[in-house]
Amino acid sequence: MVICLWAATAVAGDWPQILGTRRDGHAAPDEKLTATWPASGPPVVWSREVGAGYAGVAVAAGRAYLFHRVGDRELVEALEAATGETVWKDDGHPTAFQPQVGGGDGPLCVPVVAGEKVVVFGASGTLACLDARTGRRQWTRQTHRDYAAPEGYFGAGSTPVVVAGRVIVNVGGARQDAGLVAFDLATGETAWQTLAEAASYSAPVPVEVDGKPHVLAVTRLACVLVDAATGAIRWRFPFGQRGPTVNAATPVLLPDGRLLVTAAYGIGSVCAAFDGAAVRPIWEGVDSLATQYCTPILVAGHLYAIDGRDDVPPADFKCLDPTTGRVLWVERGFGYGTLVEAGGKLLAVKTDGELLLIEPDAAGLEVPARARPFGPELAGALRALPALAAGRLYLRDDRRLLCLQVGP
Repeated sequence: MVICLWAATAVAGDWPQILGTRRDGHAAPDEKLTATWPASGPPVVWSREVGAGYAGVAVAAGRAYLFHRVGDRELVEALEAATGETVWKDDGHPTAFQPQVGGGDGPLCVPVVAGEKVVVFGASGTLACLDARTGRRQWTRQTHRDYAAPEGYFGAGSTPVVVAGRVIVNVGGARQDAGLVAFDLATGETAWQTLAEAASYSAPVPVEVDGKPHVLAVTRLACVLVDAATGAIRWRFPFGQRGPTVNAATPVLLPDGRLLVTAAYGIGSVCAAFDGAAVRPIWEGVDSLATQYCTPILVAGHLYAIDGRDDVPPADFKCLDPTTGRVLWVERGFGYGTLVEAGGKLLAVKTDGELLLIEPDAAGLEVPARARPFGPELAGALRALPALAAGRLYLRDDRRLLCLQVGP
């Protein structure tokens, strides 16, 4: 039996890491969305300028944690979630990062709030742990230097996961068998390292298998199940391909001990049954789904995803049967973006700046409301993953962080 496991106790109104409490794009069970919006869009609660980066915020215990680049430093700020006012600001660490592809030179990874600690992973592989209350830096590791890991096309972009007191990171130190590395959450010391694999941009997810904590991770060229305590590889199957491609969507845990991994670039999807001993594909291929970094979301027994690529349009909105991979309907030319679920509804945050409220329906696309909260002043694209907590949606472009009221 495989069940979801999360790093911190679920708290209503929190979004403490990438894709929410369980890393699946679902908000807290009691989170609700309004049925529609004013003609002007959801009300803006507050707005503030931000530095460079595609890292979305994490929200926990009334604070929003922002990780961005200001000048030549990557730093963390704790904000009052309700007002946007700065509670504390970390001195940060120096960075000279420049991407091989694209123009973003800031961090990509969403902060991870685990109890009273905040963990961040910078574009050059700097891993840091801070006190969530005060901002005091507790430890720092230079993972790319320590494990001879390359920065990749866009810099480090796989958000770490905290499991059983360990910070597990998709480092990509293939030459030192350090594809995945676990660091002690309290001290930063290395607990284990494993895999001769390069890194991906996909965030690992925690699962419990055979009564023990494990991590399901997608590397540059594989999907693996790893024992969180020891680093032992339970199984591995090839996923991805060489050349100018990336694996970036987060693995999805489906009912009845199944998983779904997906990528664009002709890689496609694999839906498989698994346990602690083996993995068995159920359906696979590019026809059902091949999405660049939009993690599919399961709602009422159906999968919803934006299929295709951000950089090579068109991109389509799809509804799938997760059991068979059969496509139930397609909205062609929808445009690329990411998805969030709350109260049985979906929010689609498109990279072109459009925000959509969607009623999931296996018969076709229903959109009760649309808005463009950044208006004509959108800077760059909305690639940073959104956060939804206590009725407030947090979005950022290249210059501003907006807090919108989308719940009652």
